[in-house]
Amino acid sequence: MEKKKRLSKALAAAGVASRRAAEKLIFEGRVKVNGTVEKVPQTLVNWDSDVILVDDESIKGEEKKVYYILNKPHGFVCSSARIGTKKLVIDLFAHLNLRLFTVGRLDRDTTGLLLVTNDGHFANKVIHPSSNIAKEYLVKTVQEITDVHLKAILKGTYIEDSWIKPVKVEKVRKGTLKIVVKEGKKREVRLLVQNAGLEILELSRIRIGGLRLGPILEGTFREMTDNEKKVIFQKG
Repeated sequence: MEKKKRLSKALAAAGVASRRAAEKLIFEGRVKVNGTVEKVPQTLVNWDSDVILVDDESIKGEEKKVYYILNKPHGFVCSSARIGTKKLVIDLFAHLNLRLFTVGRLDRDTTGLLLVTNDGHFANKVIHPSSNIAKEYLVKTVQEITDVHLKAILKGTYIEDSWIKPVKVEKVRKGTLKIVVKEGKKREVRLLVQNAGLEILELSRIRIGGLRLGPILEGTFREMTDNEKKVIFQKG
């Protein structure tokens, strides 16, 4: 007989979302257990005896865990909910017939390194602040980057009522810089750069922890190796 699990943990194990995102689904009333909306993430469930629905779609149980590295293309949204005709990152994986989700988010106009999986435990570990994982971005700007711009970015800016500072900022070329952050606030890198007086042409994430994007064409993906799943938690 299968042991009962907390509803949020069961949904994460089934590849619905990360644990945190699964809790959000539950709080929003989008999860039903045996026909009744369940808003308590700690509710104990059993795949053998309970019928679990998310957005009225039946969840069958745990799937084999898969992990992918994607070079996210421009114009795709990191969401499981479709709004209008917006293109979703998970559309790129539709042919696999798996329930997948992105590990964290990149905004619609940002390209680069993005992890896609059905392992909620792994996703939660990557995005949880306690993992203290650094993320590195490559930024191309309209203007030539000066020392004044670099100092302004390093000084930080207010985001979501908090003063946010990057870990490192480095000029690469005339109109290109690299920036390393850890906070994970929404549009954090864009706001740091724009508030320093620079207009962004391109923004791409090139590293998460010790894992670098490498030679993956934009819009394509590959499976992660076991070593890469460990490297991501190394200090880059």
